[in-house]
Amino acid sequence: MTFPIRTREIFINWRARDAAHVAPRCPVRGLPGRIAVMRGQPIEASAVRGTGSADGSPEPDLGHHGDAEATSGLVDLAVNVRRAPMPDWLADPITAALGDLAGYPQPGPARAAVAARHRRPPTEVLLTAGAAEGFVLIAQALRGIRRPVVVHPQFTEPEAALRAAGHRVERVLLDPAEGFRLDPARVPEDADLVMVGNPTNPTSVLHPAADLAGLARPGRVLVVDEAFADTTTAPGTTGEPESLAGRRDLPGLLVVRSLTKTWGLAGLRVGYLLGEAALLERLAAVQPLWAVSTPALAAATACAGPQAIEAERAVAARLAADRDHLVARLAALPGVRVAGRPASAFVLVHLPGADAVRLALRERGWAVRRGDTFPGLGPDWLRVAVRDPATTDAFTEVLAGILEA
Repeated sequence: MTFPIRTREIFINWRARDAAHVAPRCPVRGLPGRIAVMRGQPIEASAVRGTGSADGSPEPDLGHHGDAEATSGLVDLAVNVRRAPMPDWLADPITAALGDLAGYPQPGPARAAVAARHRRPPTEVLLTAGAAEGFVLIAQALRGIRRPVVVHPQFTEPEAALRAAGHRVERVLLDPAEGFRLDPARVPEDADLVMVGNPTNPTSVLHPAADLAGLARPGRVLVVDEAFADTTTAPGTTGEPESLAGRRDLPGLLVVRSLTKTWGLAGLRVGYLLGEAALLERLAAVQPLWAVSTPALAAATACAGPQAIEAERAVAARLAADRDHLVARLAALPGVRVAGRPASAFVLVHLPGADAVRLALRERGWAVRRGDTFPGLGPDWLRVAVRDPATTDAFTEVLAGILEA
């Protein structure tokens, strides 16, 4: 079968992208590109192949994710998805949608509901099969990008998607000594694609919206991953602090959102992009037909309603209290340092010998997320999901025993 050249390129890169997920514990292999680390010397495509960087240190495995850690029989502190009974206002529409699977998905109502939530016209919303698909669409559609920059440490899928599409990626590595706070001045002025998380996974740092907005400019696409924005809260605010989801005045802004985390919908795959209509049209042109299923569309509609938003804010408030409890318990342990000021559903921990501690925790029935697969971190870092106080107490007691041994 003969493909037009552009379609063929997309097909080949989708195949390459799929191959990167066949064995998530293995590095992505055989993909083109050069990676430059803004804080140091450029490193060649060894970073893609997982064979090491220019300074001799091993390159992170961008295909590794927390679900590989959370194997059966372990208490899961590795995955940041909230596990709680699904509320009726969400479960009922999803269940009802199962009776309509003979028809093709109709995204119009869900698109309109999401648009209304963020006070945008529907043309500024693109529904996706989870936030991860959004990164693939960005990488595939923006073929003319000359200098893409990814701010790290952060979720590895944006960089992995870019590299799978053949882009030459540069990294800006945030400094742990500065609490992994974003310094906008360190982003190259001529970068025409900038990708950053807010709050950032795995650091849990919430960057000021003004700093992120300052990165927007004509001729640049600014991608802000807000997959965890609905987990954040702040005193004196009623909405999501530091979110750019409602900003329509910033040129080239793309906000990536996910419904996976708070409502436990990782298996349903639903998210969306917010941005300029013309830019979203470019991304939609490379999206497969009917990418978002009918049950996922029902979930998107339900999660955009006022009842969902009110419930979301209540969940975020409880999460903040549970996070404070986890941070206090971790801070009391010898050698354990919580990075920055956590603002989301997880905390990043520095602990000498953390790689060995992680294995010891597994032997005792606990799964946490390794840090060495995130660019800018290493084997002395762990990410720990926020859970209820009883689970936190049990976990930190086991961790204390390991540290004392």
